[in-house]
Amino acid sequence: MRLFTRAIVRIPGSNFADGLTTVDLGVPHFDEVLQQHARYCDALRECGLSLTVLEPDLCHPDSTFVEDAAVLTAHAAILTRPGASTREAEVEAICPILQRFYSRILTIEAPGTVDGGDICEAEDHFFIGISLRTNEEGARQLASHLGVQGYTASTIDIRSMTTILHLKSGISYVGDNTLVVMDEMVANPQFERFNRIRVSLAESYAANCVRVNDRVLVAEGFPHLQEELITRGFGPLVLRMSEFQKMDGGLSCLSLRF
Repeated sequence: MRLFTRAIVRIPGSNFADGLTTVDLGVPHFDEVLQQHARYCDALRECGLSLTVLEPDLCHPDSTFVEDAAVLTAHAAILTRPGASTREAEVEAICPILQRFYSRILTIEAPGTVDGGDICEAEDHFFIGISLRTNEEGARQLASHLGVQGYTASTIDIRSMTTILHLKSGISYVGDNTLVVMDEMVANPQFERFNRIRVSLAESYAANCVRVNDRVLVAEGFPHLQEELITRGFGPLVLRMSEFQKMDGGLSCLSLRF
């Protein structure tokens, strides 16, 4: 896997609970939101990353989920075009930050839409989720941008699934040719060439885990997945994510890693 050295994060705003969500798990407790986000940032530092920490953006309560605003490769930053119109300005806000680190900035143009949470990078291949937030035209543009850089891409349609918002809510690539996959998706023929860690329905939220250099960030409260990661030689770093789960957020959502 790529060795990450940097990450961009944004501190949640006091109106975080006003953001978009498709689940009914209660209202986030803001003190805990800040505590969990701070611990997440500390975990990235423990993995060897230098952080660019952005101030809260009260105009956009979802903006702490910075992953949705861009897809970062080893060669370029691709600005997305979020499927929720209320989030489009988040891309404009992240662009000047990415320009500090990337000389090549590409874009997704209308009528295409792409959320970064629908993009799963597995070595030199990218799975692109077709979802309520990422459409076929956005996927086509993204695949074209990736192809010019030497990557391959394929699409997975998750629009009929009611259990996840984004593709990466259900699958994660953790290195060593291994995918962590929620039970509902594990039989997808596109995953046959990978070793698969199957995540039960009861622990499906934990399928959104993140390989960061030598560790795998995984949500607290899912012991079977944690045990399986350890058994297979991965080093889980367990983090509380309860308040972000209430807003459809997962571990990957909270940073842009490069």
